[in-house]
This record gives sequence, structure tokens and C-alpha cells, in this order.
Amino acid sequence: MSKERLYLYDTTLRDGQQTQGVQFSTAEKVQIAKALDELGVDYIEGGWPGANPTDSAFFEVAPKTSARLTAFGMTKRSGRSAENDDVLAAVMNAGTQAVCLVGKSHDYHVTHALGTTLEENVENVRASVAHIVAQGREALFDAEHFFDGYKDNPAYAVQVCRAALDAGARWIVLCDTNGGALPAEVSRIVTEVIAAGLPGDRLGIHTHNDTENAVACSLAAVDAGARQIQGTLNGLGERCGNANLTALIPTLLLKEPYASNFDIGVTSQALAGLTRISRMLDDILNRVPSKQSAYVGASAFAHKAGLHASAILKDPSTYEHVDPGAVGNARIIPMSNQAGQSNLRKRLTEAGLSVEKADPALGRILDRIKQREAEGYSYDTAQASFELLARDELGQLPEFFEVKRYKVTVERRKNKYNKMVSLSEAVVVVKVDGEKKLSVSESLDEDGSDRGPVNALAKALAKDLGQYSQVLADMRLVDFKVRITQGGTEAVTRVIIDSEDGQGRRWSTVGVSANIVDASFEALLDAIQWKLVRDCGPQAVVAE
Repeated sequence: MSKERLYLYDTTLRDGQQTQGVQFSTAEKVQIAKALDELGVDYIEGGWPGANPTDSAFFEVAPKTSARLTAFGMTKRSGRSAENDDVLAAVMNAGTQAVCLVGKSHDYHVTHALGTTLEENVENVRASVAHIVAQGREALFDAEHFFDGYKDNPAYAVQVCRAALDAGARWIVLCDTNGGALPAEVSRIVTEVIAAGLPGDRLGIHTHNDTENAVACSLAAVDAGARQIQGTLNGLGERCGNANLTALIPTLLLKEPYASNFDIGVTSQALAGLTRISRMLDDILNRVPSKQSAYVGASAFAHKAGLHASAILKDPSTYEHVDPGAVGNARIIPMSNQAGQSNLRKRLTEAGLSVEKADPALGRILDRIKQREAEGYSYDTAQASFELLARDELGQLPEFFEVKRYKVTVERRKNKYNKMVSLSEAVVVVKVDGEKKLSVSESLDEDGSDRGPVNALAKALAKDLGQYSQVLADMRLVDFKVRITQGGTEAVTRVIIDSEDGQGRRWSTVGVSANIVDASFEALLDAIQWKLVRDCGPQAVVAE
């Protein structure tokens, strides 16, 4: 039986940019558009030409894509024709194959927000869509506040949509603009709209996540007959975000009945790149990826309990609803004081360490983990530090260099503009390649701002490690988390450092001390050690 086509419309570059704190550069928008095209979405909404310089600039340099590049705007204003509305003209001048216009479908918004009559609003929608179609473009109509409007005045909400459909719009997109609709009512309303004469294969759904139901509402609309889904990568969007395409796409491809009933244009090969694309977007935004994100999160396939890990070893489907590799993710067996030997051996295998069941080292490693976690360490979130601990216990951890001493100073002073500024400086003495080396580094970035004592330590430590400096050249710290594990005068600080390198690898390390700088330095040393083990090999010959 042939599959029915279900279309994906991405609005990361436009609606996703409404996220608080998010502002894409033109180059970043081009990079994201290329990644979306590689993924296989059908439409890429590039922005609102004329609304801001970045959006206008994007359409001037937009990459050629298999996806339909779409410009966004609003329907013509009252008192002028579609041909003479300069705002609509700016959208048309972007020259895109498709144009999406937003218009009011809620009677209250028409009379109170627009200050016009219900009849005139319908005519504005009809004339605007007809203008797009007359220019040979594909027209889409976003029916703003549709679900609220339908609940207040269903006849008028449908009338607005029918005007756009009769004028030649390819898609009528039903928008839950306020994000308050629930799946059951979305299903009911879409069913009623189709019964009223708006064909399901001309309907799209656009939901927001204000009740954590954007994905569920989108699927409910598809179940009811809608055949286009609008959403964003990583669920970006105003307020609580939009429907998350990184959750919707794998659900549609891997879950029944969607997998058997629909073709969404995304191949299994493209799906395997989903995690990489999701993290690329977070990297552009300088955000730490959400570990709990469905499918693509670092914890999406993490199995902490020993009972779970034991079952996973026998059959992954016991605790995994899909294969992690299908979305480009990976299974993780975190190490913690809840771990059993099945858990431990699985994690050791993933680290490239083969240990027999009867090896007494397993018990020693578990005892050491439990002892150190009692002191405040957490190997649940610091996989790289766990691996180093295990290698040390197994006698498979080379000593690439030895830290003899380090010192950090933080100075607070007024600059020449009489403004208080800080300056961090670190001194590190290491023994490497048979000789002692002293390195000094400040923590100033390219703008002359202080990045703090940990940054100064990282720069000083990696500055001169002899034969290993080149190996560390592509390594950078991407996140730094501090947690106080005990209160009072005996407070213990736990530091988790996330590192990344040019090969796209990301790893976490932990340090614990009553002194925050000392805890940070311990985590930093582990991060460097793990990188050297990976790139130089655990059997590396180390000069004395």
C-alpha cells in the first residue's frame, strides 16, 4: 500500500528566532538552512523580509535548496490594494518560490486588534492570497489564533480560511497561537473543519508548547487529517517554544501508525544526522544541549540503574523504545553508586576496555567509585572521569605529564576609564618530556574581557606540554557547572566541565574539593588526560 505524503515546514529561522535571547546572524541562518535541507524538510521559512536587516540580508544570499524557501509576511492592510501595500511588496520582492502570510481568524482580534470589520478582514485575506498566486508563487495562509477563534465563532474562523483556499492558497495552516489548545480539542476541531469543506490535504498545523503539548497537538491534527506540520529545531520559539521537529520527525519515521502510513521526505540516512544537527544549533546559540531532550538528548538513552543495564545487555528493546543509532545518538551506561557489575562491564566495553567477569578489578573499580561518590564525586554525569578512574585501576593509564605546582591570582582594579575590572592570571609548572616547563597565561578574550581563573588555568596548562600541545590545540571548554554538595563550614564543591574538540567529540569530567579552583583544576586535568588517551593511545610511550 502506497504511503500518503505528509509535509514538514520548518520555521526555525523565523518563529524560532522569536525565542528570548536568540538572534541569528545572516551567516548562521545560511548554515541552519543548509542543515535543514540536508535533513529533508519540505519548506524552510527564512524570515520576514523588510522586518529587520538580518532577514532581508538572508534572502539576498540564501543558499539553493531542494526545500521550498519561503518568505513570511502579513496580509495587506486595509485601505490599500495588495499591489500597493509596501509591506507585502517587501515580502514578494524576496523572490521565493513560496510565500506564507499570516492573517486574523479570530473575530475578537479582527475588531479589537486590527480595528476593522469582519468582512474587510476576509477581503484582505482573499486579495493578498490572490496576489501571490497571480505572481506564480505558492501561497500559504497562517490562520492566526485559529483554535481560540473557532471556539468563539466557528463559522467566521472557517470563513476566513475558506477565503484563502478559494483564492488559491496551497496550504491553510491552523495556528494555536497562544499555545493553550489540548490534543483532544485539536483533534475535534480539525475533524470539524474538514467536515465543513476544507480538505485535509490542504491543511497544516502550527502549535506552541505552552502546555507541553505542542508535539501531541501536532500529531492529533495529523490523526484528524491535516497533512502539513510546522515546527522548529529543538522546539525554539516564543514563550515556551514551538512544536519540536527533533521529536516529531523520528516519531513520524519510527513509530506506528505514522511510519507505515506516511512519507515525510526524510530518509533513514538523514535521520541518523538528527542529533548532530540538533547540537549544531545549540552550538550556534552557545547553549548547552538539553540532556533530557527526546531522541537527541545525551540522557535520552542513558541507563543508570543496574537492573536496567543488565536487561539492556540482553536485549536493548527492554528499556529503549528505538535504536539510538537511528537518530545519531548513543547508548550511555552512567556510572554511579547504584551501578552493578553488568552496568560496569557494559560501560567499560564502550570505553574500549575489555574486562572478564571474574576479574577482581571490577570489584575494586566499583568500591572506588562508591567511595569517591561518598566524598562528593558524581560519575553519573562525568563519563570521561569514570573511564580514567577505571584505566588507572586496570593499570592502563599512562602519565603523559606531571603537574608540579600551580598558582592562580585574581586582581580587581580600576582601569584607565575608572571602571572596576578583573584580571585572572595562572602559573602552571609541569614535567613533560623529561623537563620542567613553566607557563603563564591571562584569561582575557579577544574583546579584552576577563574569562576567569579556570580559563586562565586551562590556557596556561595547555600552553606548553611539549609533544602534546598540538594534540590539545582543537580542544575547548564548552560548559562549567558548580555544585555545593555539603553545607556549612565543611562545604564541598563539585565541578563538572564539558569539553569538546574539532572532531565533534564531547566529554564531561568532574573534580571535587573544598576549594573551587582546586576542584576545577582536577576536572580540567581529567579533560586533558582523556583527550590525550583518545588521540595518543593508552599505550603511548611517555618520556620521563
